[in-house]
Amino acid sequence: MGADLSQRLVPDGLWNQVAPLLPSFATRRQGGGTAPLDERAVFAAVVYVLTSGCPWRHLPPTFGVSPATAHRRFSAWTRAGLWCRLHGAVPTGRSACGEPDWTSAIVDAASVRVRRASTDRPGPGPGRGRP
Repeated sequence: MGADLSQRLVPDGLWNQVAPLLPSFATRRQGGGTAPLDERAVFAAVVYVLTSGCPWRHLPPTFGVSPATAHRRFSAWTRAGLWCRLHGAVPTGRSACGEPDWTSAIVDAASVRVRRASTDRPGPGPGRGRP
């Protein structure tokens, strides 16, 4: 199931556009660290979280990536400007088979910061503000 889900979330065409844009992660000079990860699996895990609304901590293990690693890579990619570069590189519209091209939504979900509404903030509403 994991490979099939990754393939649906990150089809070959999208991956061919994303792979050259990903920043490389150098090994630490002092040694140690973890084994290199499959970047496509990490990207698919990030896409899953962004498109599903799943909290990072509930990332399914089928991706083969820990939630902490997926979030760290997402943060590093964001700092490196990946989402802006990807937004410019990915064409919008429909795919070759006429289906909606969801890659634009994936890129948008990664680049838009959501602001939470606060319920304790004064403003218009029942019993507040002008009559």
